[in-house]
Amino acid sequence: MPASSAITNFEHISLEVQQSAATIILRNPPLNVIDISMMEELAQAVAEIEARAEIFLITIRGAGKGFSAGVDVAAHTPDMVAEMLSKFHAVIRALIATNKITIAAVHGHCLGGGAELAMVCDMVYTTSSASWGFPEINLGCYPPVACTALAALIGQKRASELILTGRTITGSDAAAIGLANDSVADADLEPALDRRIQELQQLSPAALAVTKKAIYA
Repeated sequence: MPASSAITNFEHISLEVQQSAATIILRNPPLNVIDISMMEELAQAVAEIEARAEIFLITIRGAGKGFSAGVDVAAHTPDMVAEMLSKFHAVIRALIATNKITIAAVHGHCLGGGAELAMVCDMVYTTSSASWGFPEINLGCYPPVACTALAALIGQKRASELILTGRTITGSDAAAIGLANDSVADADLEPALDRRIQELQQLSPAALAVTKKAIYA
């Protein structure tokens, strides 16, 4: 496979393209917290990918020790929360609306807004040891995307339990209840992801795009 090529240089993420597949990597150490600057960069990256017809797949992953510990706590203050919600929801809407296939590759912490970012992808592969959860209730708020969409993935009772208690679950549990397609050992995440991407690359991008629209319609 040819060396990856960057489309644009970002501060909090990186964007790489290999043939017809793009990879967005969250890079805000140590926990890849999603601040407003990262939200703006994510929206720009998705827009750039959307404009390139040859790209049919987007993988989202986190650099370092985890996927993402969630949205920046500082962005939840009264003077910033409106802007934060607007920009985060713009990213979520862009990922849902795109006709590109989206895959989240999760390891380490996948919490709050990070878990919401992963759960709206078409497919999710997680390490068994990953830590999933929606802990917003512990900060006196709630995860709006999860409140809207989580029940459709895992059922109303399980969704209510996770959101109302804020408890975390393992990647194995996330896959068992439908938050992820599969959970694998840490060392097996890359091979599992590569196999799925290679399978998708054998299919018609046009057929995949139309089928994705039909699934969500």
